[in-house]
Amino acid sequence: MNNEDRFVQALKGVQHIVINTRHGGFGLSELALERYKKYTGQDVGQHDIARDDPVLVRIVNELGSEADGAYATLKVVEVPGDVDWEIDEYDGDEWVAEKHRRWS
Repeated sequence: MNNEDRFVQALKGVQHIVINTRHGGFGLSELALERYKKYTGQDVGQHDIARDDPVLVRIVNELGSEADGAYATLKVVEVPGDVDWEIDEYDGDEWVAEKHRRWS
């Protein structure tokens, strides 16, 4: 999602982001990937889809656990629209965190 799209989301007050809540890692089922292609006309790999892609969010909401890949349990998280976020994880179990400055 580009900065202009993020600004529009911020105006709406909430962002929807898909995460994996299970150790193992993010993944989509074949059914979810087929549905994505049907809705967008794009044949893409699961890791090419932005986690805040509205079509991805729609698919996870529609399919529920049928959207989950082999080692995934997907969930849609709501984040305030003005938050600059990133996905953090431990062994594939993910959460949304607010970005902050880092130095090293």
